[in-house]
Amino acid sequence: MKSRNLAVGAVVTAATLALTGGVGAQVVVQPQAPAPVIVNPPAVNPPVVVNPAPPPAVTVQPAPVAPAAAQVVQAEDIEANDIRADTIYANKIKASQVVGTVHHTKDVELSGRGEVKVPSLVASTIYADTIKARTITANNIYVREIERR
Repeated sequence: MKSRNLAVGAVVTAATLALTGGVGAQVVVQPQAPAPVIVNPPAVNPPVVVNPAPPPAVTVQPAPVAPAAAQVVQAEDIEANDIRADTIYANKIKASQVVGTVHHTKDVELSGRGEVKVPSLVASTIYADTIKARTITANNIYVREIERR
């Protein structure tokens, strides 16, 4: 606005001087060109890709469980993949995994005879000379000798 007033004032002054004969030359006032307008387009955002995290691994460790039926198993030798009991009495145990409280004892006297071969054995109490299993789970395990296989 100020530059426009100056430009108008200069034109009026030049016209007055020209009419009164104070200036012998002709004065031409040229307006200034407007400032250029620059438009920057908005930046294009890249697409958002969400990769969900894989679910956490869950490992379940079975707790010693007493069987529902009050069952007693007596045998000279027991062979199974999995054995679960409240209490186990044995002279020798060969197992990959033993879960429970292990008490070392002297010889266990047995009245049972024969062999038991099953995929899985669940009993309240087990008496055996030798137990061979992949997994043995019991609250209390009374054994003379234990061997990991």
